[in-house]
Parts: sequence; C-alpha cells; structure tokens
Amino acid sequence: MYLDLDGQGARYAQLIRALKGAILDGRVAAGARLPASRSLAREIDVSRNTVLAAYEQLQAEGFLLGRVGSGSFVANVGTTAPPLPSATPLIAPLSSFARRALANTDGRSVPGHQHADLRYDLQYGSPLTNPLLASMWRREVSRAADHADVAYPDAQGSLALREQICDYLARRRGVPAQPQDVLIVSGTQQAFSLAARVLLEAGDTVVLEDPHYRGARQAFMAHGAHARGCRVDGDGLVPAALPSSARLAVVTPSHQFPTGALLPLSRRVELLEWAAERHAWLIEDDYDGEFRYGGRPLAALKSLDRDGRVIYIGSFSKALFPSLRLGYMVLPTAVRDATVAAKWLEDRGCSALEQAALARFMADGGFERHLRRAAIALRARRTAMLNGLARHAGDVVEVVDSNAGMHLTAWLTRANHGDCERLVAHARQRGLGLYTVAPYCLKPPPRPGLVLGYAGLPPADIEAAMRLFGQCLRELGFIGARAAA
Repeated sequence: MYLDLDGQGARYAQLIRALKGAILDGRVAAGARLPASRSLAREIDVSRNTVLAAYEQLQAEGFLLGRVGSGSFVANVGTTAPPLPSATPLIAPLSSFARRALANTDGRSVPGHQHADLRYDLQYGSPLTNPLLASMWRREVSRAADHADVAYPDAQGSLALREQICDYLARRRGVPAQPQDVLIVSGTQQAFSLAARVLLEAGDTVVLEDPHYRGARQAFMAHGAHARGCRVDGDGLVPAALPSSARLAVVTPSHQFPTGALLPLSRRVELLEWAAERHAWLIEDDYDGEFRYGGRPLAALKSLDRDGRVIYIGSFSKALFPSLRLGYMVLPTAVRDATVAAKWLEDRGCSALEQAALARFMADGGFERHLRRAAIALRARRTAMLNGLARHAGDVVEVVDSNAGMHLTAWLTRANHGDCERLVAHARQRGLGLYTVAPYCLKPPPRPGLVLGYAGLPPADIEAAMRLFGQCLRELGFIGARAAA
C-alpha cells in the first residue's frame, strides 16, 4: 500500500493524515481491507505500535471498521475527488510513425468481435467455435506447461514448431521450406509490420490488390509507404496493371480477399516475372488456405519461386482461433537474418508455452484432424448461406462462390452505394450485421457489395439470417413481396 508521510509531527499522526487522504480521495475504496498492522509497519518502516495507534484513532473517527479476527476495513464515508488541474493538458510531440499509426486506425471493431445488440452477425473474421478444440487445446497447454523452459524463447521460434510447419506446408501447400527459413510471429499483422521495417523506406510504393485486406494497408501506410491499388477481376490480380515503381506487392493468390478469386497459373508466372525484372518483393498472404470445399487447389505461389522473391505468410488465427496469436513467415535467404533481427528487437520472441503446445498438437495429428472437422462444419454453413441467398435474395445479389474460405462476397445488382449503406443500417436495426466491401478498397468499387462471414453462426442461424436479409431487401424495395416469397 503506497502512503506518502508528510514528515510533519509524530509518525502516527502522519500515518493518520495519509490514510485519511487515501480514503477521502477514493484511492482506497469503501469496504476495502487494510493491510495487517505488522505488514504495513514493515512496508512504511514504522513500528507496529504506530500503525495500531493510527488504526484505533481512525476507527474512533468512523473512517475504519474493525472486525475481530478479520482486520480493519474502510467505512463508507464518501470521497472528495481531487480538483482537476487548471493547467493546459500536455500535448505530446508525436513521432511521424505515431501520427501515421493514428491516421490509419479508424476505430472500427476488431474483425470477429461479436456485437451484443445483433441477433445474427455476419462479420468476416468471427471464429468457428468448437468445444472439442477448446478441450484439446487445454490438454496440450497443460502438457506443455509441465515441460516449459522458463528461459527466453528463441526469437526465430521453437525449432519443433518450425519443423512441423515445414512438414505441413510441403504436404498441404507444396511449399518447400527448411526450419531455418521459418520465422514464428504473433500473427499476420506482425508479419506485415516486420516486412515493412525490413524491405521499405518511407515513401516507397507498396501495391495492394484492390479490394484487399485492410490490415495490410494500415501496417504499410503507418510505416510511411505509399499504398497503390492494382485491379482485380474474376481471376484475381491483373499482373498487367502492376506499376513499375513498386518495391513490394501483397497478394492473395489462393483465395483473393475479399472477392474469392483463384489466381490462375499463367498470372502467377507473370507476377513472379514482374518481381524478378523489377527487383521487387512479393508477400503471399495465404490467410485461409486450409479450407477448400471443391476441386484441387493450385500449389502456393511460393512453390513456384525460383528467384527468392516471395515471402509466404500463414496464420493459425483462422485455422484454430483468433486469440492464439501465432503465425509464421517463410523467408527468402536474402532477408531472413534481417527479419529475425527485427523480430528480436520487437518482442524477443513469441510465447514458448503456446509454441510448444502447438508443435505437439501438430505432431500428434490433432491439428489436421481439427482441420478436417472444421472443413465439414464450414461447408455446411457455406451451403446454408448459398441456399438462403438463392431463396430469399434471388437475382438481387450476385454471389462469388470460390469453394474456399470462411466468407462469401455478394454484389448488389439493383443498388448504388448509397442504397447499400441504407441496407446495412436498416439490417442493423433489425438485428442483422451486414458489412460492405467498401472499407477494403482504395478506390470506391464499381458496384456495391457485401462481405458475408459464415464461420461464426451454425447453419440454422444462417438460414434465419438469410430470411431476415430477404425481409430487409423487401422492406427497402429492392425486391417485391412475390420475388421474396
């Protein structure tokens, strides 16, 4: 307990004044138990008799209540808040990075955050809840804790986990990697931040697909980069539209975010040629490559990289759960040591306990068993959403079905951007959370659209949400009563 004795008069009188001040200004709340007399005496270096005398006086004045065998408790005497300072509040001279970081934080809720006032929230990023996974993860963390190394972790990440990631990527994504190429990070966002630190100077141009993942834009712009959009069509990024001046391009070839397009092999080759010719870098964000529901996916872009120009990023946030802040980067040799050094300076390494638990979970096959179960659950939710949109929205929406991921993009065929915003506002009043494509774009999209996440709701709730969606469309006049029936 912090008490500032004023040095005026007897020690017990100083202690009385200090305790009264703490009680009256609210630093010690009513009902709070004060330290035992012996403990407080040791803390403030006075005799126990001094503390006892102060406690007795404060009880007599009604500031304290003594309970035999329990101690001394603060009485409810009200508080007198200290006066507000009259001086002008201090304005901190922020760095250019801090100003850019503030400018690129728009105050929107974190993806996956559930809004309590919504019956059905279709926000992208809401996690797939799986009680069985929670039980398995508790078991793995408990096992890891029994053998945890209390020393600082390896800044590059646990060797056991990096080995498991290499094995997984080789089998599932066709990515050849050695453990020394892998860096464990605290999610995709840190990966973008490290790449910006290592590869870019303030003023350099970074290319983003348009539309794109907003977190990437915020990270690079906070570091002083100029973000420039590149056109996306039904086959994903258009390499012919890439600017020649860019130092870096961020791409999602396996499942373009948010449109869902799959970049064909010919364009992947064009993209790699662009990077090699201009000595530029490519970041491949494979944010949900674990979940596909039809057809054999193309191997990752990284598997085609012969010039060491592709930095591959993966995350366990979507595959497992967002609160597990673990992801990874597969780094070309030319930038590996510098990126590991930047990681060390930033946080000295990710949690050793969680890395150990995840490494064992992967080694025992639990991770891939979970992925198989999750894919079955997600496929059912995706089917419920597709069927519901067809039944209740009809041709009012054009759905991009990519057979992958945890969301759908639905373009509105009979509306402008203002109509789309009205629809979102009206749906929210009815308890339905809808989200537009616009925040993911550098330029306004040519037509309005919605990003509909389906991972966070069971099929029955998705069916009800789609029914409510149809009602909202009808109430705003997008479709007639007959079309929605």
